[in-house]
Amino acid sequence: MAARPLWFQATANVAGAVVLVACSTPVSHQMAGAIPLAPPAVHGVVPSAGSELAIAAMNFLDRPYQAGGESLETGFDCSGFTRHVVGQTLGIELPRSALEQARAPSLRSVSRDALQAGDLVFFNTQQRAFSHVGIYVGDGRFIHAPRTGAQIRTESMGAAYWSRRYDGARRVAAAFDAANP
Repeated sequence: MAARPLWFQATANVAGAVVLVACSTPVSHQMAGAIPLAPPAVHGVVPSAGSELAIAAMNFLDRPYQAGGESLETGFDCSGFTRHVVGQTLGIELPRSALEQARAPSLRSVSRDALQAGDLVFFNTQQRAFSHVGIYVGDGRFIHAPRTGAQIRTESMGAAYWSRRYDGARRVAAAFDAANP
């Protein structure tokens, strides 16, 4: 069997811990049909806001893309996806479009070499800056809602297509403040 990439191993370890914690939670305390989010602590380790975003985003893998979509019922486009995950995980409402999210005062610019799980990554996919957004999950990978006919998935930022179109990254202020007291 081929060795799994580091990002996959780390995600699997965290996801396994999440499953173990979630399995110990009585069903009566869970909302019917809700997508489980990261627990506040796993084995005494409190995850960062960025880690919580990355884990929460993974819950949406394989959900369908929908232009203009921003909910479980309608599906998601790229900015609807990031807006939903940040809102549900951190309680912070982001603007609707990728460009507006890139300019949002609640997000702080992050250099590419300082990316952390949960950072929003922006790309020029429509011959204009900040036309696409995803959530960085670590190890050079991000999760996003790519296009009509596709599903939410992870991809490598090192792939030629994404590397050429990278516009920058932003960190949710709450995650930035926690990471840099």
